Amino acid sequence: MPEVIAIIPARYESSRFPGKPLTIIHGKPMFWHVMQRASLCPQIDTVALATDDERIFNAALELGMTALMTSPDHASGTDRVLEAARLLDAAPDSVIVNVQGDEPALNPEMLAELIRPFDDPLAQVTTLGHIISPEEAASADRVKIVRAADGRALYFSRAKVPFGRDNTPEYIGHIGIYGLRMHILEKFSALGESHLEKLEKLEQLRLLEAGIPIHVSLTRHKSHGVDRPEDLPTVIALMRGEHHT
Repeated sequence: MPEVIAIIPARYESSRFPGKPLTIIHGKPMFWHVMQRASLCPQIDTVALATDDERIFNAALELGMTALMTSPDHASGTDRVLEAARLLDAAPDSVIVNVQGDEPALNPEMLAELIRPFDDPLAQVTTLGHIISPEEAASADRVKIVRAADGRALYFSRAKVPFGRDNTPEYIGHIGIYGLRMHILEKFSALGESHLEKLEKLEQLRLLEAGIPIHVSLTRHKSHGVDRPEDLPTVIALMRGEHHT
């Protein structure tokens, strides 16, 4: 297994929840919980925070975390992760894990499931999915995956796919955590926005359109990100182990 580096992009500015990474949960900022969860995955060698904000950067340093200042001009979290990986001198075959900074209830086993396919030296990109109900699949906010028998992603869509003509299919919901070889992360940035990516507003389609396979590992675990302040009670309850929905 090559070196595995987990990078958590964290911006202060957010239209729905400004200052989200610094939100205090159980006495610590949200980003601290995400980094702690990532560090509990034994397959991960390095955990680093990538931010463009001095308040987040200084808070991370005060807590003894590895933090990197990155450009404020990145169009996406993936571009921020790439800059951080370059600052860490990641080797071309290193596995870069892009961990969302608003997942303080993330189960470390999910990261292990994400990384496991890289035991195969031919694996290039991995992500996670889990079975969801037809009702959940009906939402355009819930990205669905159509997966081949060998685990490769055939397509990601906001539409309710696959279509069941004669019966109800099994729907796979996407969990937006990625593992990428460093050289693929470099290529991703160089490719630029693709046609399907623009249509669906899903950046992973850029890879599929370029012929780069994405392996989808199914997990029994569920995640719940913090998009708005109203999400906090649900996530805090998850962290307390009060329920697992």
